[in-house]
Amino acid sequence: MIVATGKTTAGPSSDAVPDSSRYCKASRLPSPTMVAVIDLVGLLVIVLVNSAVTALMTRFFRVRLDTRWGSVIYSLLLCPVVLFVLLLVLSGVFKLGGNLGSRALVVLATIFFPLALGLTFDYVWMPAPDEVELPETMQQ
Repeated sequence: MIVATGKTTAGPSSDAVPDSSRYCKASRLPSPTMVAVIDLVGLLVIVLVNSAVTALMTRFFRVRLDTRWGSVIYSLLLCPVVLFVLLLVLSGVFKLGGNLGSRALVVLATIFFPLALGLTFDYVWMPAPDEVELPETMQQ
């Protein structure tokens, strides 16, 4: 019988199996489960970085702008642009994240969800900038 190795085998077994380690590199490839875990970790890194950047930008706008609605408007207009640039860098240059299947899901999971999470973190959990006491040297 002729098998994939090009050699003939003789013996009692008529369905001889070729030496797969010689031709198949499947044992060196990561399993699909491992790839899914790595993609999920990459997606979580993108979401956490984008959420942190949103929270920091929102805090900066709340501290620097004197109006109440100015910080909200700036946060809602400028943060998504920065998050989009970060998404391009993290997913394009650093190859983080995986294929989510649709563009809408990518935008929802990596821009709008971190935007909502970062805004909520700054407006709900952090104290208002007026309530924070600064040292005397910083108040001048």
